[in-house]
Amino acid sequence: MADQLSSVSVRVENASDGFRIGVEWNGAARDFLVPTETQQDFSAFYRALSQDFGTRLPHIFAGAVDHPPASFPWQPLLTENAHPKILVGYGDPAVVKTDDGWWLLATSNDAPDAFPILHSTDLIHWEPRGFVFPSGHEPGWAATGRNRADFWAPEMLPVGDEYWTVFTARQASNALAIGLAKARFPEGPWVDNGQPLIVGKPVDTTGLGYGAGQPALSGGVIDSHLFIDADGTKYLFWKDDTNSIWPRPLAMLLRAHPALIDSLFSEEVDRRTATFAAAIVPWANAQRPMVRFFAMQPLIEAALANWTQVRSALMDFGLAGTIVEAMTTPVRGQRIADDGRSMIGADKLVLANDLDWEGHLIEGPFVTRQEGRYYLFYAGNDFSTPAYGIGVAVADHPLGPYTKQGPPLLQSTREWLAPGHASVAPGLEGNPQLFFHAFHPGTGGYNSFRALLTAGLEFRDGRVTVVPLMSPS
Repeated sequence: MADQLSSVSVRVENASDGFRIGVEWNGAARDFLVPTETQQDFSAFYRALSQDFGTRLPHIFAGAVDHPPASFPWQPLLTENAHPKILVGYGDPAVVKTDDGWWLLATSNDAPDAFPILHSTDLIHWEPRGFVFPSGHEPGWAATGRNRADFWAPEMLPVGDEYWTVFTARQASNALAIGLAKARFPEGPWVDNGQPLIVGKPVDTTGLGYGAGQPALSGGVIDSHLFIDADGTKYLFWKDDTNSIWPRPLAMLLRAHPALIDSLFSEEVDRRTATFAAAIVPWANAQRPMVRFFAMQPLIEAALANWTQVRSALMDFGLAGTIVEAMTTPVRGQRIADDGRSMIGADKLVLANDLDWEGHLIEGPFVTRQEGRYYLFYAGNDFSTPAYGIGVAVADHPLGPYTKQGPPLLQSTREWLAPGHASVAPGLEGNPQLFFHAFHPGTGGYNSFRALLTAGLEFRDGRVTVVPLMSPS
């Protein structure tokens, strides 16, 4: 691998028509064009790279995978954008039941209008009711604009005589943070607290090959969830976004120690993928956060396909401690003050990824109290791949300790891919329902459309079962 890495030369130019990438490898040369800063165009580039140089083919082009059929059909609720300003569907859907029906908020990524609000009186028909932050009304601390902003995972809850929305937004520093906004009515107008409620902590990159002039790595926080217990105590849950940290340091580590590639990867296609990641990472380090992610996606997929071997080999390597630590993504919980402006006490580690199917992350926590116990639903693995799924854990206190049910509650099927980031609300008959997003087959990735689906839930003896719903009349 040392000889192979030395034989790779990558040149990237930021041109008027996109990124022009020149690759020379073992005497062969090829020029590529990535027209836009989208995951879809980077995936197309990596497909061409795979054809010419034998790297990993992005999963989205790998052909039909024989996912098992669902044991029963999941009920689709929204399968297309319901308004011209809703651009990417209903990722990370948060559904809440109030006296006048059901309200839905969803991720908007870098769309000009942040966090679509929809209302339904029957869980069949959904009426757009505006946005939490229409264009020009975003929080002052949040980055705005296409290819710069990120507004993720909003969740609305009635609190006393007002409504609170907790959400993730990207700061001007590019680090993700959690904010809170309030309104008298679900439609708004929404007023942000004026500053983030929770911010991430800088990550020590000593020994990971990051030299002078390289951008610092910041541990962002995402996927906030507000839970109010029966006694009125308020808790906020969130995820440390450490999974966004390790891919580039891993590529830098492999760049500095190319012989390590053989220890991490058994298949030649993954070794070549890791070799290319090590070659292009100096350029990726200087890009905006989502472009860094797109550039490293094949390395992420290769690592997930060899997850046990990769982690084991890194733990045996003296400089890899921070990388292995970043491959464990904590979900944390903490009490939040009654005015929603500060946190109380210390946060607590509630859950982490420790099952094989979860891969390098868990995220999207959502707690519901059923039959006197607390059930924490979460998503695991990479959101942009079919390996994504929904898990659940149970505890006797909102902050745990939680016991995972084990295998995922929902995984990709022939009909829908990458179900994830669920919320729970009463259905038409008052029984709990799971609301979640999924991709249409053959699609996936950042800014790809995600549909809203639902299924019934049964809670019995500390376990959860997904059950079919009655067909709507």
